[in-house]
Amino acid sequence: MFASAGFLSENPVMVRDPVSEVLDVVEARCVITGGLRAGGEWSLGSRPDALVKIDAVVSGSCWLIADDQAPVRLGPGDAAVLCGVDATVLCSDPGLARVAVREPPQKLGLFSQVGAGEPDVVVIGGHVDLDPMSADLFTTALPPVLHAAADDAEAGEMRRLLERIVQESESDRAGAGFAADQYAQLLLLEALRAGMRQEAVVPPGWLRLLTDPRLRPAVRLMHADPGRGWSLPELASAASMSRSHFARRFQQVSGQPPLTYLSHWRIRLAQRALRTSDTTIAALAERLGYASESTFSHAFTRIAGMSPARYRQNHRRAAAAHP
Repeated sequence: MFASAGFLSENPVMVRDPVSEVLDVVEARCVITGGLRAGGEWSLGSRPDALVKIDAVVSGSCWLIADDQAPVRLGPGDAAVLCGVDATVLCSDPGLARVAVREPPQKLGLFSQVGAGEPDVVVIGGHVDLDPMSADLFTTALPPVLHAAADDAEAGEMRRLLERIVQESESDRAGAGFAADQYAQLLLLEALRAGMRQEAVVPPGWLRLLTDPRLRPAVRLMHADPGRGWSLPELASAASMSRSHFARRFQQVSGQPPLTYLSHWRIRLAQRALRTSDTTIAALAERLGYASESTFSHAFTRIAGMSPARYRQNHRRAAAAHP
């Protein structure tokens, strides 16, 4: 899990970037659950049991088909982040997808064996754990298939991470499992970084917003000091735009007006604090820039659909039921 948001800590040591903060708020954790070694003609279908899944090719190449999306060719070092997909097929040829085998293949350790002959492709797969009460912030910013291609600027790092995940997963070295988990986190981050450069396929939301070099300075200001009463002129000035141009562009890219984005981000931070700390509601209201506890509670209820006290109570009840 990524480190906790600095502004709610007693002694923040650095200003953290918005992407790290979002990943922390949703408690994103990438978990590698298995791998695939395949050769010859082969096709393997599955139904993901997680909302967000990730597949990455260590060596060789194959095709990925998700629901009714167009087939995507994954080469060595490529990764695909799948969001809200009902069914997937990995195969050597898209023409074989209609006869996809769905029975569990032979498994040796981390890897399953599929097809005939010597394996010529190695794939690892997993999912992204998210806090269920904040997962929508992450999932609504993703397309069904986010393809991080190996010819991207981050390709070298992606390939190194994939190789290290395989090495650690198959070794009996001390701390191998811990190391594999950390590399998996970095794999998710590199895939998202690659996705942030694909404006055409990323829907309006925070991921697309943070790809925009003109808007990024204003977003950093809001994230660095969310409790401040930022005005539209101040934010537009940080982006070197007129107020009207800034407001219009921000709406197009994020799907929200700038000050609505700030209000929702404050509530996301409050939700995180209510889940993970005993901070009082009054203290949260003050830190997040609200004039009073009642004003904060009203804003929280309007956005979250329940009061801060009820939100905390619901989370604690759910945590007790699933320790």
